[in-house]
Amino acid sequence: MKDPFSVEGKVTIVTGGGTGIGESIAKEFAKRGAPVLIASRKAENLEKVRDEIRRAGGQCEFALCDVRDAAQCDAMVAEAVKHFGRLDALINNHGASITTPSLNLSPNGWRAVVAINLDGVFFCSRAAARQFMTQKSGGSIVNISSAAGVHGSPEMLPYGASKAGVINLTVSHAGEWGAHAIRVNCIAPGPIDTEGAAPRVWPNPKVKEMVARSRALRRFGVAEEIAYPCIFLVSDAASYVTGALLMVDGGQAPRAAE
Repeated sequence: MKDPFSVEGKVTIVTGGGTGIGESIAKEFAKRGAPVLIASRKAENLEKVRDEIRRAGGQCEFALCDVRDAAQCDAMVAEAVKHFGRLDALINNHGASITTPSLNLSPNGWRAVVAINLDGVFFCSRAAARQFMTQKSGGSIVNISSAAGVHGSPEMLPYGASKAGVINLTVSHAGEWGAHAIRVNCIAPGPIDTEGAAPRVWPNPKVKEMVARSRALRRFGVAEEIAYPCIFLVSDAASYVTGALLMVDGGQAPRAAE
């Protein structure tokens, strides 16, 4: 019997695939036999991850892409098709944030974060959907939002607002593209212990402990705990799941919990 949770042979693009959660997603997909194209703006990060995946026996290519540019997103999809012949899945994992009070936030700061987090998801998703429709194959898109997109994020306003937009965009695209057998789902991570997040969100041990205690599971997540739900949502096991938001945040602890 075919394993419904398998992603073997599913050509997958992972944006923001050179570091952190994106790196983990790419490696977990490749480990399971999915040809992977990773994309970001920094070649040095992408080359390192590509080489590690190849040494482990996986298939991986990379493309430089600024997701704020629709033409570059189209070119990224074309690059995956050039290397692997088709496209089956897109993981919109890229993201950016600025931590500052609203009254200090510059217009350029606001626009930069929203352009990456929201415009980029739209441009990448549209490019992938066009390819899926050309193939007449259907496909799967997984958008990585954030718990901040659900609950808000004081002093990270453009981040929270743009990630909320990603959730709405997920539902809208799921409805618009469902007739083409394109599934679009969303994961909202909570506190995931990655090197990039640490200095911004929990800059010292006291803050880190407070964040961990705010979770029902009393700990941070790790990057693989976002990669595994991505695998499920891309696999045939989730063939009747679209427009869904999956919170992967360790749960919320009671406020007075000790």
